[in-house]
Amino acid sequence: MSRHTPVMTVMVAAVRKAARGLQRDFGEVENLQVSMKGPGDFVSAADKKAEKVLFEELSKARPGYGFLMEESGVVEGADKSHRWIIDPLDGTTNFLHGIPHFAISLGLERDGQMVAGVIYNPVTDELYLAEKGQGAFLNDRRLRVSARRDITQCVIGCGIPHIGRPGHEEFITEERAVMLNCSGVRRMGAASLDLAYVAAGRFDGFWERALAPWDMAAGIVLVREAGGTVSNAQGGDDILGSGSIMAGNEMIHAQLGKVLKAARNAA
Repeated sequence: MSRHTPVMTVMVAAVRKAARGLQRDFGEVENLQVSMKGPGDFVSAADKKAEKVLFEELSKARPGYGFLMEESGVVEGADKSHRWIIDPLDGTTNFLHGIPHFAISLGLERDGQMVAGVIYNPVTDELYLAEKGQGAFLNDRRLRVSARRDITQCVIGCGIPHIGRPGHEEFITEERAVMLNCSGVRRMGAASLDLAYVAAGRFDGFWERALAPWDMAAGIVLVREAGGTVSNAQGGDDILGSGSIMAGNEMIHAQLGKVLKAARNAA
């Protein structure tokens, strides 16, 4: 999207600025692995720092817009129509272990609809962006969802709820069913990038439960603008409120939905 709209220019600039700190911090992670001081504290500080940069940059550029952020929660704005939805570091566990698969995710909601999204992996320098009606792009290359028509030939992404979290047993049941019906299942550890991979045609489909709005907000726009179908895990329209998501091209989305439903019914 070389012809950035004004709002996309603002979003990309904010994300790139926040990414600089995360790149530096990621370089420090390996040194921390051997220290007795909790690397977890270091990562949460990196997280908060990135969120602060995003908040400051976006507030300057669009005064009055509201915020929903992973670390700081809700900040009401004078403009009730617009809200930024931010995950400053999606894939914290990967980051902590020196695995270069994490992202900043920034979505813009207008009157309850997701209208723009940016997902950026600072290590690979992959910048995914999409705006309603403008298409989806990876570093200026137009994205399309995968064209596969049969789930048995597909690679499906997923996320696993941690043991003890709600939905773990249900997920295991669903995962078994999906594994029996597709050519491979992948669990990469950053939902925003999983959705970006669906938009890029790398994953043919994706589902996950027990997610927060900031995990999904930007990815919803990306998948739709790449020609894909997105719903909650039950196939319904309320994605952010449900905490679950299912994505793919129209046919694979429908087939994945059938597999998940059959697994739930049989459980």
